[in-house]
Amino acid sequence: MSKQSQLEQIIRPAVEAAGFEFWGLEYISQGKHSILRVFIEHEDGISVDDCAEVSHQVSGVLDVEDPINGFYNLEISSPGMDRPLFTEQHFAMYVGEDAELRLSFPINGRRKFKGTIESVNNGKINLVVDGEVHEIDVPQVEKAQLIAKY
Repeated sequence: MSKQSQLEQIIRPAVEAAGFEFWGLEYISQGKHSILRVFIEHEDGISVDDCAEVSHQVSGVLDVEDPINGFYNLEISSPGMDRPLFTEQHFAMYVGEDAELRLSFPINGRRKFKGTIESVNNGKINLVVDGEVHEIDVPQVEKAQLIAKY
């Protein structure tokens, strides 16, 4: 099981018990400067107090489970307008929107894609980049986020 999956199994129940939707997480291992960033969502939006409440809940669980060796900073955040996309369901929610994707390994020598999510079916994302459709397997996506429209 990946570190990401292990952390999600520990953190998701704490976030949901606090009354929020677990959107996803990022774990960036950088020695003493490691970051565990947890994204939460709620139909009424997310306030600073919400983030503090979830931080308290998640910190307690992490202290007991101790899944990360060494130092790290815990950040609780709303996904925001340029929200990260973690699951097939996330991509499906934003069909027609623009997104940036970085893949875990290249397709035709390319790892970074920026385009419009055309469709999502059976674990595959069809992303239109400069008029050309690229079919990308969801598990191949290392990092993805919407491109905010201001």
